[in-house]
Amino acid sequence: MRGARRKRVIIMGAGGRDFHNFNVYFRDREDYEVVAFTASQIPNIDNRTYPPELAGPLYPKGIPIYPESMLEELIRKFGVEEVVLSYSDLLCEDMLAKLSRVLAAGAHFRILSVEDTMLESKKPVVAITAVRTGAGKSSTARRVVRLLKERGVRPVVIRHPMAYGDLVKMRVQKFSSIEDLDALAYTIEEKEEYEWHVLEGTTVYAGVDYEAVLKEVEEGPYDVIVWDGGNNDWPFVKPDLHITVVDPTRPGHEVSSFPGLVNLMMADVVLVNKANMVSREVVDEVVERVKRANPRAQVIIAASEVTVDRPEEIRGRRVLVVEDGPSVTHGHMSYGAGYVAAQKYGAAEVVDPRPYAVGSLREVYAKYRHIGAVLPAMGYGVEQMKELEETINRVPADVVVLGTPTDISRYLRINKPVVRVRYEVRELEGSLAAVIDEFLTRIGSSGGVRRAVH
Repeated sequence: MRGARRKRVIIMGAGGRDFHNFNVYFRDREDYEVVAFTASQIPNIDNRTYPPELAGPLYPKGIPIYPESMLEELIRKFGVEEVVLSYSDLLCEDMLAKLSRVLAAGAHFRILSVEDTMLESKKPVVAITAVRTGAGKSSTARRVVRLLKERGVRPVVIRHPMAYGDLVKMRVQKFSSIEDLDALAYTIEEKEEYEWHVLEGTTVYAGVDYEAVLKEVEEGPYDVIVWDGGNNDWPFVKPDLHITVVDPTRPGHEVSSFPGLVNLMMADVVLVNKANMVSREVVDEVVERVKRANPRAQVIIAASEVTVDRPEEIRGRRVLVVEDGPSVTHGHMSYGAGYVAAQKYGAAEVVDPRPYAVGSLREVYAKYRHIGAVLPAMGYGVEQMKELEETINRVPADVVVLGTPTDISRYLRINKPVVRVRYEVRELEGSLAAVIDEFLTRIGSSGGVRRAVH
């Protein structure tokens, strides 16, 4: 191919799947030239460069990252022949709109396959994915990690990327303590996905170059890798057991989101979470759609149990509810665990934060009009974290009910008492413990894992 014209490509994404697809499929190929990434969904990740240190010798100047709003202009400017969609967590109608933009601009539209983008591991892998962000992947992953530990197995978590900081420094990230988290995680979104694992004594890896991440993990003293997915993306590492979480509070989304439906169809086990928050009729309808999409999968019905550390601070008081940012923005949830906790523990009033929002948070409410009377914990960088802090302090409430996995009061100066919410998976029908026992028996018989001796 040397000397031949390379096919010019743009990769559309949001700072995670897009970089991974480039690394594992395009980086060293002389028949392709990736002329640009486009970015959307996540603030402050465009107008950067994917650095040459990560892009490889074919890209000595790196690769520019542009706003997705420039897509048609970039196709014309660079003579782009192919646009590769590398998103996670799109509703099908949004995906159709992006596809149509590409075709109307004269380029081919492409999605890389699962086989093209999943890495093979030398160690057994349990993958936790979902059909939508906010379905309960993290609580399911924590439950799986605990079950493995109870059985004398040494798990390690590999987390989906959140590439919002210095990409070169973030090539491989390892978090084993809160000190690691505070030193290496740059945003609220990163901290909240790693914090609970770290507090429970589990090492978490993440980064930008997952071939390098996986190599380091495979050299470590771990028996089983647990892939803790992001949004509704499929795993970066090929699983030996694939568990997909479904959320019946958004019925129908299990078959109308991309790539959530891919996860549903690939799953060995489908966990229908939050069954305690909807009627049995809704649960049954979701299960029926799940079985039509993937008749071979085992189905588990589970509750998402919401608790708080200081319920007496909520009862009879005016509360500000702060929720996980991605779940109530592009995840299309109007509220989350924080609002559920405020209702459960008898808040006198949930104060609407929208009139008090400042800076980019006003833009978030304007863009995502489905958000209810809750404050999304948007913290993509120092400036937005300051805006979040100011908004919280402006709201005339007695207490903050914090529905985010990370304790933002550790790094924001909040002028009100903070009550932390926890949510855990509890099986109602079916058993994750039985699933893990079967998995360990299967891989143990093939020499795949050695249990610790007590």
